[in-house]
Amino acid sequence: MGQVASLHPERLALLNQGHVAAATLTEELAVEFPVLMFAPAAPWRMEVWPEVTVGSLVRLQGEGSITRRMRLAGEILYRAWGLAGLEQLQGHPSDTVRGWAAYGVAAAPGLTLPERLERVRIWADDDHFGVREWAWLAVRPWIAADVGAAIAVLPGWTGSPSANLRRFAVESTRPRGVWCRHLQELKGNPALGLPILEPLKRYPARYVQDAVGNWLHDAAKSQPEFVLGLCQRWQQKNGDLATVRICRRALRGQ
Repeated sequence: MGQVASLHPERLALLNQGHVAAATLTEELAVEFPVLMFAPAAPWRMEVWPEVTVGSLVRLQGEGSITRRMRLAGEILYRAWGLAGLEQLQGHPSDTVRGWAAYGVAAAPGLTLPERLERVRIWADDDHFGVREWAWLAVRPWIAADVGAAIAVLPGWTGSPSANLRRFAVESTRPRGVWCRHLQELKGNPALGLPILEPLKRYPARYVQDAVGNWLHDAAKSQPEFVLGLCQRWQQKNGDLATVRICRRALRGQ
């Protein structure tokens, strides 16, 4: 809280009014959701939310974890705008608002997992680091509910020209992950994730390398022999620096 409190009031006001994107995690955590939702420059009309009370919006800020607040904000935005309306927020200057849109996609009922992933793609490839994180966190419960479907779809993302989308495929399926539910099937049988990991073992971008290394590090906590054997195989066949770096990150602490 000390870092949040140290933000300059003018900077915090710009964040809360939705005029700028957060530059750091500290700034992201400082945004007051109810203030941002009622901001005069917000591109939504409050009268289309008859079921949303001021009290429920205020509750966003006291909900506890930021992921719970993001999910609640996404549900509110989806009820107000629907999926088509959420896409109109792509150019909004606030990364928090764009993150709400990603959570709005997660809140939409009746979508198959492939449809939901396709809808969240624009947020997974966002220019802002925070929005990209919210994108995978938003759909993680749906991935957890159908790991097989995720493994069937996401290998197609590993061939994308965008490093952001390649990383999303990895980060969204991490066996343990951060701030999210563990994927028991992948903790028990990490080989299920090889269709996603194998195409990326030599990928040059460190952003993707770190994700692959972290995925395997997660897996090593429950299946260390699998990860050790995989890294040995990868390095025997591919001695390039990308593969070595991935495996070093995967096996750290062992």
